[in-house]
Amino acid sequence: MAISLSVVLLLAIILVVMIRGGSIKAGPAIVAALFGFFLASTGMAPSINNFLNSLADSLNAIQF
Repeated sequence: MAISLSVVLLLAIILVVMIRGGSIKAGPAIVAALFGFFLASTGMAPSINNFLNSLADSLNAIQF
């Protein structure tokens, strides 16, 4: 849950910065947000969640 919340917060910050910087307009940003919202309610959501959790675990296992 902590990883999911952190990713959502990070993506929200990136989206706000992109809108303010003019990289993306408000219309496409709303479409992208709605796409993510509706994608989360599909059958693909568990697969995407598992992939992102595996990616986070892999990044966490890297030793410097």
